[in-house]
Amino acid sequence: MLSCPCPRLFRPLVFIASSLASLATHAAPSNPPNILFIAVDDLNHWVGHLGRNPQTQPPHIDRLAGMGVTFRHAYCAVPACEPARGALMGGRRPWSTGLYYNGDKWKNYLREGEGLTMPFKRAGYRVAGAGKIYHGDQYFPSEWHEYMDSSALSAKGEGVDKDEGFHKPLRHDLKDEDLMDWHTVNYCIERLQEDRRAPFFVACGLHKPHLPFAVPRKYYAPFPLESIQLPPHRADDLADVPAGGIKMAKPNGDHAQFLRDGNWRNAIQSYLAAIAYTDMNVGRLLDALAKSPQRDNTIVVFWGDHGWSLGEKSHWRKFALWEEPTRAPFIVVAPGVTKPGGVSTRTVDFMSIYPTLCELAGIPVPAHVEGSSILSLLRDPQAPWSQPAITTHGFQNHTVRTEQWRYIRYADGGEELYDETADPYEWTNLAKNPAFATTKADLAKWLPKKNAPHTGLGRADEGDEAAGVPKGKRTKAK
Repeated sequence: MLSCPCPRLFRPLVFIASSLASLATHAAPSNPPNILFIAVDDLNHWVGHLGRNPQTQPPHIDRLAGMGVTFRHAYCAVPACEPARGALMGGRRPWSTGLYYNGDKWKNYLREGEGLTMPFKRAGYRVAGAGKIYHGDQYFPSEWHEYMDSSALSAKGEGVDKDEGFHKPLRHDLKDEDLMDWHTVNYCIERLQEDRRAPFFVACGLHKPHLPFAVPRKYYAPFPLESIQLPPHRADDLADVPAGGIKMAKPNGDHAQFLRDGNWRNAIQSYLAAIAYTDMNVGRLLDALAKSPQRDNTIVVFWGDHGWSLGEKSHWRKFALWEEPTRAPFIVVAPGVTKPGGVSTRTVDFMSIYPTLCELAGIPVPAHVEGSSILSLLRDPQAPWSQPAITTHGFQNHTVRTEQWRYIRYADGGEELYDETADPYEWTNLAKNPAFATTKADLAKWLPKKNAPHTGLGRADEGDEAAGVPKGKRTKAK
């Protein structure tokens, strides 16, 4: 049960007031901390330290987790690349902006000058970025001092068929440098090694393990096909899921094809290999930071933009509101604040990143930011915490996640309720059980009272279709 189900805690004025008290002792450090900001595309919780999948082997990501605080229950704002990144970087939730889907053209929804890097730029930081931070390698130039130009780089892997390693077998024998992530990391390493007087904010956006799952063959070697395990699943898992959830699951799409073609294990093998490639690049960053003149005064933030399903609930990809597509790794290393090996079981979402980084750097949190700082959890990972994580996918489709419960309400009123302690793979929907009516009502109090309309400024794509929103249909605010 929630002890303080008050949606107003998410409003900017509340955390700004709390920030003032914190900044009284933490403001304007004489030696401002640098920021290494690592974003990973489509990386779910299949990393060793989170224990969700026993096959995965990411030693460098796990090494980073041991350096600071890792959050075992961290969730995206939206289970789709474009709106997830727009919410985290822009500071506003999708129900405030109307940025709900991939293809919505995020620049039409976010306000230039409000992005996460802007307060740091104004505070005198040297702000540099590379790779996928916002969607599609796009950015507002005014919010950065420099950004890697990838147009002049040759990356053979970027032209590979998107289904390679997924529905199709791997056909290419690539080298590490044939993928853009290699060059993205090179660019960021160069900035870490510079000896500047001004503090730096270096954002490194890694594209893998996003499709295509085509990486050098050597990363497949640790995962022989005969050893691949399917994730825990039930063939009848959608039997108690309402229509809104089945539309998101799309069981007659990817999953039906994998069952027909017998390639389920092949796709998992490819995903694990793509994670291993990303882990290698994370290791390169960490090694470079260790050699940097600023290594002892650099905050590292590591996050995946959302999760990814690999057959659980007959669902693949993101674009749904269950545990697999919404949960992702989240690690913070903050010298002088975090302690090595910290583990928090509190539920947080990635809207916390913007205000937390501002507080760590002694920079006032901009008034538009809707997330809540988790500075108290960085100091004490098991400190009291009453707020759930909230994820949105489409107009009026939301899920509320606490340490014990997940509650989902769809636009058509359909509901799901799962006891995550007893049922971590969400096999039994308790929403219609009258014994849990009070629990459901308490969780529902966290849902937004108003939902910005989906204006249709961008194109509709699979994200829209997964949520059951017809192409071109516009919704009204409620």
